[in-house]
Amino acid sequence: HETMLKSISKQFVVAPEIIVSIMAVETRLGRVMGNYRVIDALATLGFDYPRRATFFKKQLEHFLLLTQEQGLDPLALKGSYAGAMGYGQFMPSSYRAYAVDYSGDNVADIWNNKADAAASVANYFKEHGWKNGEPIRYQLTSAVPKHLLSDGLKPNQPIRALRKAGISLPAQFDDDEKVLVMELDGPTGKEFWLGFHNFYMITRYNHSRLYAMAVAELSEHVIP
Repeated sequence: HETMLKSISKQFVVAPEIIVSIMAVETRLGRVMGNYRVIDALATLGFDYPRRATFFKKQLEHFLLLTQEQGLDPLALKGSYAGAMGYGQFMPSSYRAYAVDYSGDNVADIWNNKADAAASVANYFKEHGWKNGEPIRYQLTSAVPKHLLSDGLKPNQPIRALRKAGISLPAQFDDDEKVLVMELDGPTGKEFWLGFHNFYMITRYNHSRLYAMAVAELSEHVIP
């Protein structure tokens, strides 16, 4: 699918290896997309899971609307136990906001059409502010003082602060750029990483540092 991916990447200005890696981590490139009827999953969670009932009722509403808009059978579509759908595991609200009919057949088919699925993932990242060609993460060679470690997911420490603390960084890193400073468990002990703007963009897809690390690492091996 190299030609298709390059075309999608050019149109949406999102790296093809990121598109592939998202779909690989989410569904093993379409091999594991879920076998629950989406309408059953959303109705069950919306009406029998009080803690998140509001969210899932809203997703059920979005699901019924998208099937009407796209001319799809609401009883036929399948997804995860939480109602996530297709190669990229879009929730119905994300589908309505970002799904793309790339193949031109008037249906944004993220279940069976690889081009639509890939373009939809690319469009999600484009709309969230992906900066193509910029770094995602960087591994430090020395430990970081506890007070410089980041809470949450959003980059909050300027590169300047790390340099001031004596941490060696490549000259091309802008002093004013903010990064997420992470301490993670590696195979041989503690590892210290920086997450840049694009790392944060991956966490917008799934709110997890480890998810973003998995996508970033896989992307480094997908396309030479």
